[in-house]
Amino acid sequence: MIRLNELKLPIGASEEDVKSLAAKELNIPVSELKDFRIARMSIDSRNKERIRLTFSAEFTVDGDESSLISDFPPNRASVFEPYEYTPPAVNRTSPLRPVIVGFGPAGMFAALLLLKAGLKPIVLERGERVEDRTETVKRFWKNRALNTDSNVQFGEGGAGTFSDGKLTTGIKDPRVRYVLSTLAEHGAPKEILYSAKPHIGTDLLANVVRDIRETVIKNGGEIRFGCRLTDLIISNGAVFGVRYLENGKAEREIETDCVLLCIGHSARDTFEMLLGKGVKMQKKPFSVGVRIEHPQELINKMQYGREWNNPLLGAADYKLSNHPKHGRGGYTFCMCPGGVVVTASSEEGMLVVNGMSEYARDGENANSAILIGVEPDYFESEHPLSGIEFQRELERKAFLLGGGDYTAPAQLVGDFIKDRPSAKLGAVKPSCTTGVTMSDIRKVLPDNITAPLKDALFSFDRQFKGFLLPDAVLTAVESRSSSPVRILRDDLYQSNIRGLYPCGEGAGYAGGIVSAAVDGLRCAEAVLKDET
Repeated sequence: MIRLNELKLPIGASEEDVKSLAAKELNIPVSELKDFRIARMSIDSRNKERIRLTFSAEFTVDGDESSLISDFPPNRASVFEPYEYTPPAVNRTSPLRPVIVGFGPAGMFAALLLLKAGLKPIVLERGERVEDRTETVKRFWKNRALNTDSNVQFGEGGAGTFSDGKLTTGIKDPRVRYVLSTLAEHGAPKEILYSAKPHIGTDLLANVVRDIRETVIKNGGEIRFGCRLTDLIISNGAVFGVRYLENGKAEREIETDCVLLCIGHSARDTFEMLLGKGVKMQKKPFSVGVRIEHPQELINKMQYGREWNNPLLGAADYKLSNHPKHGRGGYTFCMCPGGVVVTASSEEGMLVVNGMSEYARDGENANSAILIGVEPDYFESEHPLSGIEFQRELERKAFLLGGGDYTAPAQLVGDFIKDRPSAKLGAVKPSCTTGVTMSDIRKVLPDNITAPLKDALFSFDRQFKGFLLPDAVLTAVESRSSSPVRILRDDLYQSNIRGLYPCGEGAGYAGGIVSAAVDGLRCAEAVLKDET
């Protein structure tokens, strides 16, 4: 199969246009291109006067494919064998059912693979099924009554369910293609298979999650909602079972010799329990910061120039970073075009914000996290959970500064730059789901975070002129971008407790929907290979 890159066409180009251009460049009839598909599509907006779409296409031709593309440089054309995901052979002989803790991306894909191999895992999910969870979250945003087991962080689908549903990833693992294909098979938009910046949107992602649940159940898996892991049963350094609390009332046990920990980055009580059971873990780098909101129209104009309102381009996004020679860098994260800022707390008396977009991305504002890195040596304590305590400290301050009712503290960019509190809003209307109180975010974040944050804002404006909009709104605090903990595992993907598989973002081995799903596959593969 041939892959042909850098096929540039005007906005609105169709698949047939791409096919015609590919044939023209190869100097062969269109009819000779077989099994044709678009492999990648991106928007090239570097020249605002002539925005183009850039495609990569994959196809086969009869005859010698290598000879056909011999005059092209390797970065323009190549011959390759299409990747097909093949699970390993099943060596596992134990009659006990594996237990998966958590049904976010890692847990879902681990469950799907174990089922495909003939095993029938039991999934324990502390939150609700996605339909009920959505209603619970909406009630929290409306009346401020937080459910600490089912919220933006916990529940079916994981934290990514209330986000942009962004599927970009920096990992090069070939399993990524399988993850995207599986999501598309369960109702995700087909363009995620070729878009350079694939996303599903929180509204469509909930349906995808539900369909994956139905596949798991239909094939013999079991999902127990409202069931929070409370204990591991360990003997001679190995797992013999788990204890969990069902609907906050009855304590139950499952005998098992295989537990996949897909607990997510916010399962702080579970981290504490695991540490108490002797599971080895360590603190790891993470980031904290704020959400920034601009009018989406402004971002469109900055990115697309005169084509800013072209419906074929959709809502514009951005990705920016600042790398000073000395001091902490900053970067934008989880940018949500046409989205809203959401209150994402999971513990009472603590305030956390995140970003969320629906598939259409048609909201009035654009928002993004601006984050500053926190290294492990930032803390004097060597305690593995010291990063969690730092997060909690910031979240308590944000909660109190916002008024103690989950209203978020906010500040105008212009005021933040001038080191003064904000008393009123400007032209940008904040979207935070529980509202904002105008204040001074320096009362939440320490100086060694706010100083590089200010530096990053100036740097971003140099890169993306207009970013330093005085009326843009900063909302605090974004503290859950990644796990502050890594649960150690060996080359067999097991912790120091045999049969315990730390997995995904919460365990410190992933950073988003796709990478967490890939890690779920890796851990499930390790279960299949193990001869227990």
